[in-house]
Amino acid sequence: MGLTHSSTGLGAVDSTLVIQKTSPGQRVIALAGNPNVGKSTLFNALTGMNQHTGNWPGKTVTNAQGRCAHDGQEYILVDLPGTYSLMAHSAEEEVARNFICFGSPDAVAVVCDATCLERNMNLVLQTLELTGRAVVCVNLMDEAKRKGIHIDLKLLSKRLGVPVVGTVARKKRSLNAFLSALDTAIQAEAPGPVAIPYPQRMEQALSALTPLLEERCGGRLNPRWLALKLLEGDEALLEEAGRFLNWELTADEALMEQAREQRQELERWGFTADRLRDFMVSALVSQAEGLCRGAVRYEKDGYDQTDRQLDRILTSKSTGYPLMIALLAAVFWLTIVGANYPSQLLSQALFRLQDRLSALFAFFHAPAWLHGALVLGVYRVLAWVVSVMLPPMAIFFPLFTLLEDAGYLPRIAYNLDRPFQKCSACGKQALTMCMGFGCNAAGVVGCRIIDSPRERLLAILTNNFVPCNGRFPTLIAILTMFFVGTAGGLGSSLLSALLLTLVILLGVGLTFAATRLLSATVLRGVPSSFTLELPPYRKPQVGRVIVRSIFDRTLFVLGRAAAVAAPAGLLIWLMANVTVGGATLLTHCAGFLDPFARLMGLDGVILMAFILGFPANEIVVPIILMAYLSQGALLEMDSLAEMRALFLANGWTWVTAVNVMLFSLMHWPCSTTLLTIRKETGSWKWTALAAALPTAAGVGACMIFTALARLVGG
Repeated sequence: MGLTHSSTGLGAVDSTLVIQKTSPGQRVIALAGNPNVGKSTLFNALTGMNQHTGNWPGKTVTNAQGRCAHDGQEYILVDLPGTYSLMAHSAEEEVARNFICFGSPDAVAVVCDATCLERNMNLVLQTLELTGRAVVCVNLMDEAKRKGIHIDLKLLSKRLGVPVVGTVARKKRSLNAFLSALDTAIQAEAPGPVAIPYPQRMEQALSALTPLLEERCGGRLNPRWLALKLLEGDEALLEEAGRFLNWELTADEALMEQAREQRQELERWGFTADRLRDFMVSALVSQAEGLCRGAVRYEKDGYDQTDRQLDRILTSKSTGYPLMIALLAAVFWLTIVGANYPSQLLSQALFRLQDRLSALFAFFHAPAWLHGALVLGVYRVLAWVVSVMLPPMAIFFPLFTLLEDAGYLPRIAYNLDRPFQKCSACGKQALTMCMGFGCNAAGVVGCRIIDSPRERLLAILTNNFVPCNGRFPTLIAILTMFFVGTAGGLGSSLLSALLLTLVILLGVGLTFAATRLLSATVLRGVPSSFTLELPPYRKPQVGRVIVRSIFDRTLFVLGRAAAVAAPAGLLIWLMANVTVGGATLLTHCAGFLDPFARLMGLDGVILMAFILGFPANEIVVPIILMAYLSQGALLEMDSLAEMRALFLANGWTWVTAVNVMLFSLMHWPCSTTLLTIRKETGSWKWTALAAALPTAAGVGACMIFTALARLVGG
């Protein structure tokens, strides 16, 4: 999922995007398709840098628009969210459907996966029910060829009545045929929408309703399709259709009376609301099978045998979970080992720049308080956040995206579907939980893929139980100092990765527990079913993955963290330098918190550091060091051995270390995540609960562990 600064906005009221054309000759093309078919790759290849992103009005769903030209014709391409169907269940599916139906695109290009074309025909047929001005783009033709799949594009085009072209989106030279097909679809007379044959009783009901709609639709909507939606009773869509046609359908008494009569007649024949939808889906599937029969040929029956063999290993009850844990440990080990040296270099460079800034302030004879506030406060906190966050994120996010690109993440969701279902939640929450390892704000945004509002809230409220990238440095430092040893080397890094994995698994377990608790109390409900495609395994596009993960994820998250860390730096400096009664504000606050912190096995300084680390978790340890050494600015020790000695001198024990890790794992989300939760839910109530739930768990866990440790003489 790409992230942008507008990807968490609340937007306006209308959910249909209005495209602003810069010249009269431009044509708007909607790019639709299932997830994992290469639609966005096609979009990026066609538009290059001529694109921008924003939010669909009224939706927290990101849209991307771009421009391209071919043979003198200019196109505005709109990359719709990936969807399996136009029978909308989620915000993404609703956005895709509404833009195709009511966004007045000049044509719709439906991108399909050549390796599983029949499954993609469902969306193609639903689109052709709406408009005949369409192009079917059969992508991933190279993979189909590798698997021995042959597709007769001309026969498909003849059967569908619209241009059908094959592409390999990663190879730009293969896209000329697609653009030529767009030219043809735009310039030629559009064929009428496809009429999918339904059971006789449904056809009779459609015949009764369609004449009542023809005049009002005026060629802007297919009246047969709108009659089908009237029978289906999709109120949200009917409202959108009414706005589009400037006609309040539900207020037309004659129309609604006829619709009620037809629905009652259908129910008399056994066509209940659920069965009606089942018949609609069955008709689409049957039509898709007929279209692909003879047009898609396989050289051998076991063309996907390798994928199935891998799935038997990766999704097995006996091997799936151990392999997930091993892969998680490997990712953490690579992140720990790979980030150390770049982080050190970046820190040295940024703090050398601090010396230059200090010299500049001295040259202009700036007052000491101004130098302290801006350089030792704002800049130093920013430098620390950047040097600590950037290297691990620059490694973790590409590794995560490589797993996503290779097709492994849907397997994780499949494996964890049963545990989440037992918690009355959705298996897709596994994906958003994994995204939280990189950044909890990104995980919260990722919850949009969950259809049910209740289950989406469950995922949002519990995402903070898995530690984000910003909490890794604290966890790794504590593990290394108190449980691994500071000697370094391969063995030390492997042991750190394994112990970190155990901490992460504790976070996953707490996610299940919190989800179950919420499902049984404030968010009661039955888990919904959902469609989860296990896409073919693919060789990841390493170059594109690195660019996408760095620009869409790493720099975005880093920018938001830096934006809140800067004012935090000023506040921290003020608290460490403003004295009252001979002691700094930081000392007074730590002293006030100390009695409560002792009950948690911590001290006032540690608890105060977590509070001041609210803008960015990365600065918790530096604040502890600053307070212990009574310095007026953040500090970095030269080695973990020195840091351990300082902590021991200030009363730390192994019990303190465990409690710091527990509270780091379970406490309020950072300010960036809370801001994102507020924007995603639109509610301060849920935002407050998202902060209170992990905090209460963290305080309780620390108190219980401390009490047990004291009982056994820890």
